[in-house]
Amino acid sequence: MTQEEDIAAEAAVEANGPTHSGFVALIGPTNAGKSTLVNRLVGAKVSIVSHKVQTTRAIVRGIAIHDNAQIVFMDTPGIFKPRRRLDRAMVTSAWGGAKDADLIMLLIDSERGLRGDAEAILEGLKEVQQPKILVLNKIDRVNREDLLALAASANEKIAFERTFMISAETGSGCDDVMDYLATTLPAGPWYYPEDQISDLPMRQLAAEITREKLFLRLHQELPYSSHVETEKWEERKDGSVRIEQVIYVERDSQKKIALGKGGETIKAISTASRKELAEILEQPVHLFLFVKVRENWGDDPERFREMGLDFPK
Repeated sequence: MTQEEDIAAEAAVEANGPTHSGFVALIGPTNAGKSTLVNRLVGAKVSIVSHKVQTTRAIVRGIAIHDNAQIVFMDTPGIFKPRRRLDRAMVTSAWGGAKDADLIMLLIDSERGLRGDAEAILEGLKEVQQPKILVLNKIDRVNREDLLALAASANEKIAFERTFMISAETGSGCDDVMDYLATTLPAGPWYYPEDQISDLPMRQLAAEITREKLFLRLHQELPYSSHVETEKWEERKDGSVRIEQVIYVERDSQKKIALGKGGETIKAISTASRKELAEILEQPVHLFLFVKVRENWGDDPERFREMGLDFPK
């Protein structure tokens, strides 16, 4: 930072008060709305969203500025009972993110309440020392009496600092959450430049965008274990970018599903992904998708590293 920038930063602090910054881990059951909420609070798309469970696989950090605070949201994989190696890696990543954060935000789907995985998560949180807040999502689908009963039940199990009732979809109640976080996180300098909204490399974000379109198009037909990698990224002289990505599936039958009759499905996925990537990059995008079969890729340590996950033994 130059001397002029130092002087400007000091002047901003004097005018607006000390800065705050910190990491907030969003944890919760699958499909509670964590990625939708992170995108809402950041004000931009940093985490992919689909109706398919376990869409988020590794921790995605979304960075928001609110008043004098820089809030780094850690969108973690949904916590559920793991059945295979990828599941175990995702759940381990989620709990690891919680333990590394300054504050934990437990997000609960108000319609589903504390049934199933939510109950187990509450038990697990008893072993985590960080301060915790409870956020009840999708409140527009539940009557007030049931919401109050749900909040009371959860607070009987865990000593939450605060309880918020929101709709990540509409934004209702989200300003209250941001106001609280901005004044609660520790005083200190910001971790990232003011204009940065995520720490996810662009190649990886591009792969995630395509994976989202894949799941949205083939929600029922394709297993969630399908994986996308960006293999080539070429900035061209005309200002456009050429991107080559590979969709990995585990069987030939899945490859046929991803391609579709006459390549119709893969073309639709490519079109949707290319359009969104062009908007994010603010430049023309030439996207080329390939589908490859890689049996048992879920047992390949290299694939886990590509996803930002530790390979469980």
